[in-house]
Amino acid sequence: MIDKQLLTQTVERAIEGTDLFLVDIRINPDNDIIVEIDSAGEGVDIDSCVAITRRIEAEFDRDVEDYQLEVGSAGLTSPFKVKGQYLKNIGNEIEILTRDGRKLSGRLVEVGDAGFTVEVPVKVKHEGAKRPVIEQQPQSFAFDDCKSVCYKIDFK
Repeated sequence: MIDKQLLTQTVERAIEGTDLFLVDIRINPDNDIIVEIDSAGEGVDIDSCVAITRRIEAEFDRDVEDYQLEVGSAGLTSPFKVKGQYLKNIGNEIEILTRDGRKLSGRLVEVGDAGFTVEVPVKVKHEGAKRPVIEQQPQSFAFDDCKSVCYKIDFK
């Protein structure tokens, strides 16, 4: 079976000096390898995927151990897995599913080492007002408190 740590080091060297970052590497028992990357900038182009594929194929000889390789971008609808994805989406609308079953959406405003802050709409009734109004209030989450966090696609 392909050594995941060695594969990770190879991918890290291949993307060194670019705005790309590694999201995930999965290797199943049949040596099917899936490498997901993302970009802090505009996105991941096919040339970047090809360059990473060639670097992996140069390091891992298929004659020694056969494998199937897929290098691609982490999908737009895929849950965030690494801090770089959170940083990339500061200012964007995200959806959060917490471990206690709450589903929230709001604008990602800050990312720290242990978690992130989102501005979520909350109904607030001010003293003397007839009706509540919706205000954006910051709410902080630890990364471990969330089952999934992903970019919110809005077709409006």
